[in-house]
Amino acid sequence: MVGVSSCVHAVRKLILQVAPSNSTVLLLGESGTGKEVIARGVHDCSARANGPFVPVNCGAIPGELLESELFGHEKGAFTGAVTSRKGRFELAEGGTLFLDEIGDMPLEMQVKLLRVLQERTFERVGATKALQCDVRIVAATHQRLEQKVEDGSFRMDLFYRLNVFPIDVPPLRDRSADISLLANRFIQLFEEDQRGSIRLMPDALEHLEAYAWPGNVRELGNLVERLTILHPDSDIYAADLPIKYRSPNLSVPPKPAGPGAATEGWEHEAVGAIADLFAAPAVPADEREDLSLLYGGTPTQAPLPPPMPLDFGEPLDLKAHLIEVEKTLILAALDKADWVNAQAAKLLCLQRTTLVEKMRKYEIQRPEDED
Repeated sequence: MVGVSSCVHAVRKLILQVAPSNSTVLLLGESGTGKEVIARGVHDCSARANGPFVPVNCGAIPGELLESELFGHEKGAFTGAVTSRKGRFELAEGGTLFLDEIGDMPLEMQVKLLRVLQERTFERVGATKALQCDVRIVAATHQRLEQKVEDGSFRMDLFYRLNVFPIDVPPLRDRSADISLLANRFIQLFEEDQRGSIRLMPDALEHLEAYAWPGNVRELGNLVERLTILHPDSDIYAADLPIKYRSPNLSVPPKPAGPGAATEGWEHEAVGAIADLFAAPAVPADEREDLSLLYGGTPTQAPLPPPMPLDFGEPLDLKAHLIEVEKTLILAALDKADWVNAQAAKLLCLQRTTLVEKMRKYEIQRPEDED
């Protein structure tokens, strides 16, 4: 397990304590927390380390096929069984069988699994001879098995057979100190697989450590892979993160200029870019007459943008300013058109439906309708 947090140290300690025995282990935790990694840790630290580690996702296999998957079948046991086949219990002989999502196992299969745990024997589907098994069971679930027992969807006797040595796997939000180590581990794996590389900068890590991670470690791995695709061989800053991963309580500093980027005169370029936002839209010559009247020009003049000071005395909230400019122009067009939406939309070179939507968005109503 990758991590230095106290909860990870506690899990490591439990792994080392239970591994030398043959006791059944039950891993409890949310999806994506790395329960299979812990199961492999139990196996690798045990005397069975040289034996097979066989994982089975009980929730991914249809109930009618799960028995054959676990115990195998004989030739002709059912339609399509053209040859005999070993099940996962036989394949895991002398090693560890990892039963993931055990909470999704159908009730009829729970009875058969309980018999195996009690007697250490099983039968292939369609066979009459019982086979001995020497398998260590590690089960895992993201569900509350006690609640399922109360609901009658999970057998109480099986629960207590599995719940010999429970290990609670912590969610990623409880081990934020490990996020940097885990992310770098994923980056290393992608590098080894020649899939590119990235470098997470401190401001990006600060945002990631503040995120709740509902998908846990699996979600972190997916994010690292996505960033590797979007920004190959690059430094990743907070501004590069998808919006959902940026904390509203933390600032998002602008990215530093890249190598060779011009730095002189950037203030003038920024002011010019903002001014361009207020430039009048290009419109056909035959429509300029109506639009120019909104700006106080003459029919023969191209429309002029509303005045805007370029010498900032204080910071400008660009978004709020743009909203106010748009509302002012909409009100002016509506007033000019005597609040006929179609005519106002024509003055603004908009579709009527677009104008109506903007009026609804800004709560613009005709003065006599406001009461």
